[in-house]
Amino acid sequence: MNEAESRDAAAPLPRFERWLTLWVAACIVAGVALGRVAPAPFHWLAGLEFAHVNLPVCLLIWAMIVPMLMRIDFSALSAVRVHWRGIGVTLAVNWAVKPFSMALLAWLFVRHVFGTWLPAESHDGYIAGLILLAAAPCTAMVFVWSQLVRGDPAFTLSQVALNDAIMIVAFAPLVALLTGVAAVTVPWATLIASVVLYIVVPLAIAQFARARLLGRGPLVLERALDALKPVGISALLATLVLLFAFQGEAILASPWVIAMLAVPIALQVALNAGIAYLANRRLGVMHCAAGPSALIGASNFFELAVAAAISLFGLGSPAALATVVGVLVEVPLMLAVAAIVNRTRDWYERSPALADPGRPRRRHAADRR
Repeated sequence: MNEAESRDAAAPLPRFERWLTLWVAACIVAGVALGRVAPAPFHWLAGLEFAHVNLPVCLLIWAMIVPMLMRIDFSALSAVRVHWRGIGVTLAVNWAVKPFSMALLAWLFVRHVFGTWLPAESHDGYIAGLILLAAAPCTAMVFVWSQLVRGDPAFTLSQVALNDAIMIVAFAPLVALLTGVAAVTVPWATLIASVVLYIVVPLAIAQFARARLLGRGPLVLERALDALKPVGISALLATLVLLFAFQGEAILASPWVIAMLAVPIALQVALNAGIAYLANRRLGVMHCAAGPSALIGASNFFELAVAAAISLFGLGSPAALATVVGVLVEVPLMLAVAAIVNRTRDWYERSPALADPGRPRRRHAADRR
């Protein structure tokens, strides 16, 4: 790590980012209020979809993740092998723990803890929707979470690409096993469109921009990346406003149902993020990989879940509503996990497993803000 990177690693979060929780809360309130007061423009924006992928949200996600993808040097991508334990932990949590823990939590809370207050005829649908939500890890927003915890961009890209490959063969069998729906229809259009729109296209844009800027010198690239930092946070807040405006009517129509369904989702995120983070620390995985690993391990691919729920159970079904709750709580929950990962960095790096003199104590050279 060079001197500039060392200064960047030690630098505190900018004032705006330190108050991010406040801005998130304000954007949630603003989104619900705008969706209620002026629903027509948001209905129009919500209708701008391709294969159940909302295009305005997609553009905002590009604004969030392209700057991070511009940091990836493909000539150094082989260095990601140093994080093989972190990749193994994330895969285990995503595919062997998360879907099953959500099935258990959904059954416990929907049928028992909140069973009296939730409509009995909707129990099966709510459980199925929650399982769909957890059956596949997020593809797009994890790049944003990784950037917030100063994760290694190459690790994040490699992990997402590997998860997407597994998702193609594992999503349908997992859903069929846990929901009891024998003929699971995989929304291939949504899956393929998400991979193309959230990985292939922004990666191509980022690498093209990186090459052009590097052609003018490394300092030009660094200055451009510094200038783009506020764009990512602004796009994240704008995404929140849109998502909550799109679902403002559903929130106001069924606030208590949404609050009850949010409980197992929140517990599932906390459980799986905690398992991944602690396992990485125990195995001596560097923090620049452990942070993204915890966030990817806890994340949900809500676009795919919503599309699958509509395909299997119908637009107005309890399953579809449960996946919509995932859309609403994903961002605040993942921001909370990112904040915990950042605040516990010093504790994490005091792990005896990271005390090997031959192992970098702070971060990998690719780990930049």
